[in-house]
Amino acid sequence: MMSPPSYRIAVIPGDGTGPEVIREALKALKAAGTRENLLFDLQHYDLGGDRYLKTGEILPESVLAELRQVDAILLGAIGHPDVKPGILEKGLLLELRFRLDQYINLRPVVLYPGVETPLKDKGPAEINFVVVRENTEGLYTGGGGFLKKGTPQEVAIQESINTRFGVERCLRYAFDYCRKRNQRKKLTLCGKTNVLTYAFDLWERVFHEVAAEYPDVTTDYGHVDAVSMWMIKNPEWFDVIVTDNMFGDIITDIGAIIQGGLGIAAGGNINPAGVSMFEPIGGSAPKYTGQNVINPLAAIGAAAIMLDHLGQPAAAARIEDAVRKAVAGDIRSLASGKMGKSTTEVGDRVAGYIAAD
Repeated sequence: MMSPPSYRIAVIPGDGTGPEVIREALKALKAAGTRENLLFDLQHYDLGGDRYLKTGEILPESVLAELRQVDAILLGAIGHPDVKPGILEKGLLLELRFRLDQYINLRPVVLYPGVETPLKDKGPAEINFVVVRENTEGLYTGGGGFLKKGTPQEVAIQESINTRFGVERCLRYAFDYCRKRNQRKKLTLCGKTNVLTYAFDLWERVFHEVAAEYPDVTTDYGHVDAVSMWMIKNPEWFDVIVTDNMFGDIITDIGAIIQGGLGIAAGGNINPAGVSMFEPIGGSAPKYTGQNVINPLAAIGAAAIMLDHLGQPAAAARIEDAVRKAVAGDIRSLASGKMGKSTTEVGDRVAGYIAAD
């Protein structure tokens, strides 16, 4: 008799309410594993603001070496009120993405039945698309610097670095994902070719070159400002959107709000050939820490995306179906503190649906 599949998962609860939402995500993960006969070796790491304040460490090389050996990473949230903004974000989040070469940020934008959207006359049929964001280049590489800092003549330069290699591998992932998603098979390149005439000349040329290898995928293009408007006015136009790092960061937050808010938005930082990391999109929400009122559904959704990435779509579907049931009948609001149930109760309800399914 074959042994059940086993996965080593690094768990980084992080800061603020991160540990609270990760606690509920693990309930759902274990419940889905039980139903699908999967085993999980959970390895917990205390990376985040508290560790930094105590030891000065953000991401020790020894820990990074261990993370390279796991099957996936489940992250709660990063951001501590006593740590200057940028230190943890660059030193931990961006460092993990860069060092583990997680060159894709994958963001499903799905509106579940029963969840309110601020868009008039739009519902689940119209809001169902995915954003593929390049995750390791562009403006987030840290290229640039200061000249005469602190003087009236100060100059600050931030460079967007785009390589043919990085652009092409992102586009190929997007084409493959669009084909695998097998819905409208429409891939939209989001850029700014009329102003950013170097970076997006490269993106557009490679986009059309790669498209020739995918005749079954329909392609189109939109400037980022137009795409931002269309996501609100006509979200049904989109199937899969592919874009660079900065524009992807912006439009995925638009996606989050039209799907019901950060409380339900989840995503993955993907290295198709290595270790990927999955997380809720919202921050650490320190003002809610310890109150048991934060919405855990985004973290639970991140666990589902992780399972699908690990080749366990049935287990992922169990979690997603349970979330759909929870938002359809059990939760008054997705807003933290207004759910009508506690963080623990929401997590228990989702796990219960998985176990009873």
